[in-house]
Amino acid sequence: MKERSILQKGCELEKYGRALNALPYNIMDNKEELLKYAVTNGMIDLSYVQEQIEMTQRKDLLEKHPYKIWEGKDGRWYTYLPDEKKGRILKKKTSKKGIEDIIIEYWKSQTENPTIKEVFEEWNDRRLALGKISNATHLRNKQIFNRHYKSFGLKRIKDIDLEDLEEFLEEQIPTYQLTAKAFSNLKTITRGFIKRAKKRKLIQFNSEELFQELDTSETDFKKIIKEDYEEVFDETEMPIMIEYLKSNQDIMNLGILLMFVTGARVGEVVTLKHEDFEKNTFKIRRTETRYLDPMTNKYVCEVKEFPKSQAGVRTAIIPEDFSWVTRAIQRQNPFGEYIFVKNGVRISTQAVRMRLKRICIKLNIYHKSPHKIRKTYGTILLDNHIDNKLIMGQMGHADILCTENHYHRNRKSLSRKSEILSAIPDFKAN
Repeated sequence: MKERSILQKGCELEKYGRALNALPYNIMDNKEELLKYAVTNGMIDLSYVQEQIEMTQRKDLLEKHPYKIWEGKDGRWYTYLPDEKKGRILKKKTSKKGIEDIIIEYWKSQTENPTIKEVFEEWNDRRLALGKISNATHLRNKQIFNRHYKSFGLKRIKDIDLEDLEEFLEEQIPTYQLTAKAFSNLKTITRGFIKRAKKRKLIQFNSEELFQELDTSETDFKKIIKEDYEEVFDETEMPIMIEYLKSNQDIMNLGILLMFVTGARVGEVVTLKHEDFEKNTFKIRRTETRYLDPMTNKYVCEVKEFPKSQAGVRTAIIPEDFSWVTRAIQRQNPFGEYIFVKNGVRISTQAVRMRLKRICIKLNIYHKSPHKIRKTYGTILLDNHIDNKLIMGQMGHADILCTENHYHRNRKSLSRKSEILSAIPDFKAN
């Protein structure tokens, strides 16, 4: 198309200006009606607009091309195109437009048929940008994807069908000996990028069709058996731990003690501020989040200004006999913003985990993570038949079934269990 002259463009602008001034007011406020009116009355040359769009798209695709375009000594034009097997392949044409057309065709096909990995990254990155997920969740999604979709994820989204994905997902269970929870995490990211692909009209099927057809049952998943002694501090271990923490008070040991008497999560404890405490209570309003910084490729720990869930927003109550813990903690760091600080730096959850591990080794107690302290606390409340509402409030759970199903363990030692059973009259020898 020949370039329009300045005179032609000026005349068109003048004509469009007069026409716009004559438009009814009710149309001016409606963009859709305005566009329809302009097209119907010949104010917009659609073929010219289409041509301008195509020129812009062409320019964008050429700028995206990572390889240089050059003219050889033979007068031909050359460039490289990416290749999945060889890395790149050389292309040549007799004209510059010819080589540009090849580039445009290639990148159009890539845009219109991205890989599964590209669709996943678009979905995952978009959710992070919209604030729907945290950096930690964004990282976890990537880790799950890289574990399972490392090879399959390189396939083009339009080149797979429902059956391909079904078989792939079913194969992951025995290949990685997945638990039901691990498979649920895999389904979550799969559902996410499938929805994104469907929204972009890259595929015809949806995620519900996919999961309805999966041939899986509870017996397919790996069962992890955890003994009570692995999950909670029993009746003999907890007094030993409490006594050690009271006798060796520093900021980290006091933090661990606070978890034992309130059931607070470790991420909630290390982000506490002085303003959160009032007498023998403290408000839980934030937690720690951890993610991989793409710039440094190192893990970063940050404070998230909201706990794990809405139910996590709560006021924790410290038992009266341990109300002194509040004053002891605040004396350790009376002037900083955060209470749990060492050498001028806020203490991370990982540091607390390592401290608890060393204490368990020192006291000859089976090593348990900070989350097991929380399970111990929940078990103690349930064993003492505390009101459900109070338990939910202290634990930060929205449903008592969560506490009962996932936190309730038997804290009695083997010797104590034996003693109880042996005292039953029916088991007494005559």
